[in-house]
Order: sequence, then structure tokens, then C-alpha cells
Amino acid sequence: MFLRLICLFLLSSSVLASSHSFEDFLNNIHQLATEQGVSKATIDRAFYQLTPNLDILESDRSQAEFSQNFWNYLGKRVSQYRLDNGYDTLKQNRSLLNKTYQQYGVPAHVLVSFLGLESNYGNHTGSYSLVRSLATLAYDPRRSDFFTSELIALLKLIDDGKVPLEATGSWAGAMGAVQFMPSNVIAYGVDADNDGKIDLWNNQADILASAANFLERLGWNRGEKWGREVTISEDFDYDFVGLKTKKQLDEWQTQGVRSANGSDLPKSSMAASLILPMGYKGPAFLVYQNFRSILGWNHSTLYALAVGHLADRLSGGGSLLATPIDEPVLKRDDVMAIQQTLSLLGYDAGEADGIAGPKTRAAAKDFQKDIGMVADGYVGYELFKRLQ
Repeated sequence: MFLRLICLFLLSSSVLASSHSFEDFLNNIHQLATEQGVSKATIDRAFYQLTPNLDILESDRSQAEFSQNFWNYLGKRVSQYRLDNGYDTLKQNRSLLNKTYQQYGVPAHVLVSFLGLESNYGNHTGSYSLVRSLATLAYDPRRSDFFTSELIALLKLIDDGKVPLEATGSWAGAMGAVQFMPSNVIAYGVDADNDGKIDLWNNQADILASAANFLERLGWNRGEKWGREVTISEDFDYDFVGLKTKKQLDEWQTQGVRSANGSDLPKSSMAASLILPMGYKGPAFLVYQNFRSILGWNHSTLYALAVGHLADRLSGGGSLLATPIDEPVLKRDDVMAIQQTLSLLGYDAGEADGIAGPKTRAAAKDFQKDIGMVADGYVGYELFKRLQ
């Protein structure tokens, strides 16, 4: 594995230019950052004796959102420990949370849920050098353009004195209690107490206002739910599954969708989509606009469901009613094998990258239809065994 990562750095060229060394890459960034107004002194200080951190690439390739199934992921993030700390955070910041809600329309339990998932309520903000993390990921060709942009944004923040050069954060370059990327600090960071700084590590007013401002800008609708757990009928048409399909609640009712306890759905014209994070055997959720706002923060469906469920629990809701499935968790290599096999069979699953994205799910669904499986598009253990 270590040798493979070294080869990744030495042999692959950056999207930025045809660079073959980290030093050449930094020279390119130096030029780009200078053209965007960052001072030479700041760049020189940031890049002095800078080397890539190979461990970060391993973290990038094994993110929990890509390597855990729904129940495994949810159980680790909506634990009793996290609930207890969430209740304490709500109590300790009640006045500030109410003030933030009045201004931005994002409920207290939702903001605290984000804090819980992002940094365990500010207790784990990361110990990686932000400069080194972002430089490493920008040099890696997988998402070079994105992380190059974030690296230059960080240099601007350092140059303006808004973030210290030695600031630390996550391996992905996210910072503070809400784990904002540098571009989000620039775009959505709020100096809530007007002290001239945006402190996302220690200033609760800045932290909460910045998070709420981000969600409001992402389209959060005041007074609406993020979604609800539901059940579906045995003859449900799985072509309706996914965020691309929107129906009003009364339409979902006619399609055999009911509340999780079996009762009728509320009479409402709200548009919702149906998602099945573990296929037809797992839980089902109708999700609304606010769920899409959560996805704007983090594109992982598992993350968005965890945020929503933790928020519900913090506001007095109970556990999910669906029965957990004891299913082996697929490794990244397993998902790659699924993608490769589907493609060999004539189903275009996209690049065999070990991430079950929309293209892979569509290919899985077509394969399931053709061989008589329930065509829910779920890339899980049952599909893996069938393809083997």
C-alpha cells in the first residue's frame, strides 16, 4: 500500500500542469496564488520545507461514507454518547441558539447535530496542518482542481490574517467546529459578535451563525422537516426511488408509501423524494428540500441521513422503527469488483473507483431487472454475491 501511494505521487501528473515533482507543483501554485493577490511573503512562509503527507491519501481513499453501510454508519454517529453531549450543548447554548434561529431560521437541534457529526461538538477539530493537507490533496490528481482552489483560498485567509499559518484541521483541509473548507469560510463565515474575526474554533457565536448562514444559503426552509422514515408496499415501483423523482405526499400515498408506523402520510403538497439507503430490505425515507440543503453541505446520503436523524433525536424523537440488517460491509475493492463485473457484462458502471455513485447504481438496477432481482439499485452484499 505504501509503495502504491509513493508511485501515485511520483508517476502521476497533476491536473494543474505536467508537473512530475512536488516542488514543481508548489511552484505552479506559487504563481497561481500570486496572480490572485496572495503576497509572496505568505506563500514563501507556507511552502517553506513543505512535503506531502502520504497518510492523507489513504484517508481520502477510505472515507467512512464510502466504506460503511447505513446501519454501520448510523450506529457510530448517533450513539448515546453523542446524544448526551448534544443535549448538553443545546442546554449550554440555548440563548445563542434561539438568537441564531430567529435570524437564519435553522433550528437549534439541527445546528447542534451538525456540530456533533463534524467535530463532536467542537472537541475534535483535527490536528493536521491545513496547508500540508490541502497541498497534498491538490497534488494528487484525483481531485486536483478542487483542492487547488481550496489551497489558494486558505493562502488568502492566511494572507489576510484571518487564519494563522499553523492552523490545524481535518486531513481534508476542513477547519473549526463546523469543519468548513477555506472557500466556505470566505463565502459563509460570519463575525457574529463583531470583534473583527471569524473564529470557528472557539467562538460559539461565530460557529453557530456561520453554520446557519451556510444552510440558509443552501436553501434551508424555515419551519419544515428534513424528511421522515416511511414504509413501502410489497408491490412498490422501484423506478420511483431516488432524488431525481419528486412527488407530493398525497401522490406517494397512492404509490403505497406510509408513515413508519403504518399510518397514512400527512395531507400535504410538499414535494418529496424516496430514498432507500440499503435497498428494499432496509429503511425507507421521504426527504424534502431541507435534506437537499444538508447534501449541499456534504454530498453523502449517509451523512445527510445521520444529520437528520441525530437532529430528530435531539429534539425528542425516537429511534428508527426499521429493523437493522446484519449485512457484511463491502470493502472498496468489493465495490470495484462489482463495477468491473457489471461493465464486463455490458452494464456501464462507470470508472471502477470503488465508490457506488449514480452511474454504478443505474447499472446495478438494470442488471437486477434483467435477472429477476428486486431492482432497487442498491450496491450491497446481495448484489456482490450474485455477481460472484
